[in-house]
Amino acid sequence: MATQETQQTPAATSRRNEKVGNVVSTKMQKTIVVEVEMRKAHPKYKRIIKSSKKFYAHDEQNSARVGDVVRIRETRPLSKLKRWTLEEIVRRSSLGQIEEIQTPQAAS
Repeated sequence: MATQETQQTPAATSRRNEKVGNVVSTKMQKTIVVEVEMRKAHPKYKRIIKSSKKFYAHDEQNSARVGDVVRIRETRPLSKLKRWTLEEIVRRSSLGQIEEIQTPQAAS
Protein backbone atom coordinates (compact mmCIF):
# COMPACT_ATOMS: atom_id res chain seq x y z
CA MET A 1 0.00 0.00 0.00
CA ALA A 2 2.91 2.37 0.58
CA THR A 3 3.78 2.22 -3.13
CA GLN A 4 0.34 3.53 -4.12
CA GLU A 5 0.75 6.63 -1.94
CA THR A 6 4.15 7.47 -3.43
CA GLN A 7 2.85 7.18 -7.00
CA GLN A 8 0.41 10.08 -6.57
CA THR A 9 1.61 13.44 -7.82
CA PRO A 10 2.18 16.22 -5.26
CA ALA A 11 -0.43 18.41 -6.99
CA ALA A 12 -3.11 15.74 -6.59
CA THR A 13 -2.41 15.30 -2.87
CA SER A 14 -2.17 19.04 -2.22
CA ARG A 15 -5.15 20.39 -0.31
CA ARG A 16 -4.12 24.03 -0.37
CA ASN A 17 -6.90 26.53 -0.86
CA GLU A 18 -7.02 28.57 -4.09
CA LYS A 19 -8.88 31.80 -4.79
CA VAL A 20 -9.36 34.02 -7.85
CA GLY A 21 -9.57 37.78 -7.47
CA ASN A 22 -8.55 41.22 -8.73
CA VAL A 23 -5.25 42.90 -7.93
CA VAL A 24 -6.01 46.10 -6.00
CA SER A 25 -2.52 47.28 -5.05
CA THR A 26 1.08 46.60 -6.10
CA LYS A 27 2.77 49.36 -4.08
CA MET A 28 4.82 46.98 -1.93
CA GLN A 29 7.88 45.07 -3.11
CA LYS A 30 7.11 41.44 -4.01
CA THR A 31 3.63 41.78 -2.48
CA ILE A 32 0.24 42.29 -4.08
CA VAL A 33 -3.15 42.90 -2.52
CA VAL A 34 -5.87 40.74 -4.07
CA GLU A 35 -9.55 41.44 -3.49
CA VAL A 36 -11.74 38.34 -3.72
CA GLU A 37 -15.48 38.82 -4.14
CA MET A 38 -17.70 36.18 -2.60
CA ARG A 39 -21.37 35.73 -3.46
CA LYS A 40 -23.50 33.98 -0.89
CA ALA A 41 -27.22 33.52 -0.40
CA HIS A 42 -28.67 35.09 2.75
CA PRO A 43 -29.63 32.30 5.17
CA LYS A 44 -33.16 33.60 5.79
CA TYR A 45 -34.08 35.75 2.79
CA LYS A 46 -32.20 33.74 0.11
CA ARG A 47 -31.05 36.91 -1.63
CA ILE A 48 -27.53 36.90 -3.09
CA ILE A 49 -25.16 39.08 -1.07
CA LYS A 50 -21.76 40.22 -2.33
CA SER A 51 -18.95 40.43 0.18
CA SER A 52 -15.28 40.99 -0.50
CA LYS A 53 -12.08 40.33 1.37
CA LYS A 54 -8.50 41.41 0.71
CA PHE A 55 -5.60 38.98 0.80
CA TYR A 56 -1.88 39.79 0.79
CA ALA A 57 -0.02 37.55 -1.68
CA HIS A 58 3.66 37.02 -2.47
CA ASP A 59 4.63 37.97 -6.06
CA GLU A 60 8.27 36.98 -6.54
CA GLN A 61 8.79 38.58 -9.99
CA ASN A 62 6.55 41.63 -9.41
CA SER A 63 4.70 40.56 -12.57
CA ALA A 64 1.12 41.37 -11.54
CA ARG A 65 -0.37 44.80 -12.19
CA VAL A 66 -3.38 46.63 -10.79
CA GLY A 67 -6.59 45.34 -12.38
CA ASP A 68 -5.25 41.89 -13.30
CA VAL A 69 -7.31 38.82 -12.47
CA VAL A 70 -5.05 36.38 -10.62
CA ARG A 71 -5.17 32.99 -8.91
CA ILE A 72 -3.58 32.81 -5.46
CA ARG A 73 -2.72 29.70 -3.43
CA GLU A 74 -2.52 29.28 0.32
CA THR A 75 0.98 28.82 1.74
CA ARG A 76 2.90 28.95 5.00
CA PRO A 77 3.02 32.34 6.75
CA LEU A 78 5.55 34.55 4.96
CA SER A 79 5.04 37.64 7.12
CA LYS A 80 2.53 39.10 9.56
CA LEU A 81 -0.19 39.36 6.89
CA LYS A 82 1.07 37.32 3.91
CA ARG A 83 -0.24 33.75 3.74
CA TRP A 84 -0.80 33.43 -0.02
CA THR A 85 1.39 33.20 -3.14
CA LEU A 86 0.64 34.22 -6.70
CA GLU A 87 -0.08 31.07 -8.69
CA GLU A 88 -0.87 32.54 -12.11
CA ILE A 89 -2.20 35.62 -13.86
CA VAL A 90 -5.54 34.58 -15.35
CA ARG A 91 -6.24 37.78 -17.30
CA ARG A 92 -4.16 40.91 -17.85
CA SER A 93 -5.69 44.33 -17.32
CA SER A 94 -5.87 46.70 -20.29
CA LEU A 95 -5.38 49.65 -17.90
CA GLY A 96 -1.82 48.58 -17.09
CA GLN A 97 -0.83 48.66 -20.79
CA ILE A 98 -2.21 52.19 -21.24
CA GLU A 99 -0.28 53.46 -18.21
CA GLU A 100 2.98 51.90 -19.50
CA ILE A 101 2.58 53.65 -22.86
CA GLN A 102 1.97 57.06 -21.24
CA THR A 103 4.91 56.99 -18.79
CA PRO A 104 7.77 56.81 -21.38
CA GLN A 105 6.27 59.77 -23.28
CA ALA A 106 6.19 61.89 -20.13
CA ALA A 107 9.89 61.14 -19.46
CA SER A 108 11.04 62.42 -22.89
